[in-house]
Amino acid sequence: MLLHAALVLAAAAAIAFLSTRYAVVADWSRERGASLGAESVAMLHALDTPVEAISYARRQGGLRAVIADFVERYRRVKPDLTLRFIDPDEDPGAMRAAGVTVDGEMELRYKNRSERLKVLGEAEFSNALLRLSRAQERIVAFLEGEGERQPLGKANADLGQFVGALAGRGLRAVPLPLANLGKVPQNTDLVVVANPQVALPAAVAAELVDYLDGGGALLWLVEPDERALQDGGGLDALATALGLRVLPGTLVDGSGQAFGLGDPSFVAIMQYPPHAITRDFALTTLFPQPAALARLAEARWDAQPLLRSSAQSWNETGAIPKAGESADTIRQDTAAGEIPGPLDLGFALTRVSPRPDRREQRAVVIGDGDFLSNSFLGNGGNRDFGQRVFDWLLGDDAQIAVAERSAPDRALALSPAQLSGLGLFFLIGLPLLLAGSGALIAWRRRR
Repeated sequence: MLLHAALVLAAAAAIAFLSTRYAVVADWSRERGASLGAESVAMLHALDTPVEAISYARRQGGLRAVIADFVERYRRVKPDLTLRFIDPDEDPGAMRAAGVTVDGEMELRYKNRSERLKVLGEAEFSNALLRLSRAQERIVAFLEGEGERQPLGKANADLGQFVGALAGRGLRAVPLPLANLGKVPQNTDLVVVANPQVALPAAVAAELVDYLDGGGALLWLVEPDERALQDGGGLDALATALGLRVLPGTLVDGSGQAFGLGDPSFVAIMQYPPHAITRDFALTTLFPQPAALARLAEARWDAQPLLRSSAQSWNETGAIPKAGESADTIRQDTAAGEIPGPLDLGFALTRVSPRPDRREQRAVVIGDGDFLSNSFLGNGGNRDFGQRVFDWLLGDDAQIAVAERSAPDRALALSPAQLSGLGLFFLIGLPLLLAGSGALIAWRRRR
């Protein structure tokens, strides 16, 4: 007897020891909902170097355990994927400088490239790794020479922080002094026009239109009453070529009070028209003093809205209250040409590409450049939305399709008659059954 007990204890100790050295994981859930999809597994097998995941999650709470459990699914397929945590409370200043705004925000690093994730899910995680795995460097040319926002500048109005994030994703920003070059280089993947402060020379404007007619991708950031659009400033020809018109004045939106915005010229958007750029995008974006856009009839482009203000908005053509002034001084004036909302402040344009090596030509026009500037990039989902715009323009919007593998029997559908029957059983039938069984037991004991 003692020998048998000793053998059982020895076997249990051996099994416990082996369990610390070896692990066996089996997914018995319906539809394998606790495992990665086949598409994600194939993508991980294609990654030939280690991947590092950094999560900016606080020590308090159980968020770190949730993140570690999720990343473990990927580590089981790719063991050289590592995860480490940084507590944002230890150095809040550094976290703000790094653009960390969400507890649990994650950064993925692969081959000297990086990408941020604010939403934890298989589709988001796998698609971020897919984008990082693309080895081809993309050339993004920023128009310069006419007072535009500097792509590498550190001033509040410049785009240095955002362009720095793009560099970590394989995009190289280069200046485009068209007044000197005379032509957009052939190896340019995307041209960005970011708020020229003066009228463009006719030759520069003509070259931008020629680049567009030749099938080039374009991102145009417009500001209200932009000088390059006034009095034949050059970009009016570009607007006509795109089939768009910039409405006069500044877009104001009274619905911003729900977000705590006292300035109606700061437009906050949390609901987006359906498009590949906005698919599954649930973050709020902030656009300071944007311009409203409108489509022209008989345009040669298929223009789909990306950003739309609320019904409480209009294009204010009068003076905008300064900081600290009351916003009650502005009212919509139809006689002044102010149009009630909803109004569009962003469009994604497509058409059949005139280039034989491309199927589709793409362009995006947004009535604001401040949302990507150093001052406002950290607000809500501004950074994420800007990255989505660049991904789409560069043709990097192909995503891993993650099938829904949730259990099919999570919902119980009952008819009204069935619900009534269940209610009568639990309220009347079950108590009578229990009382009857008790009475039967008592009667039998008396006999």
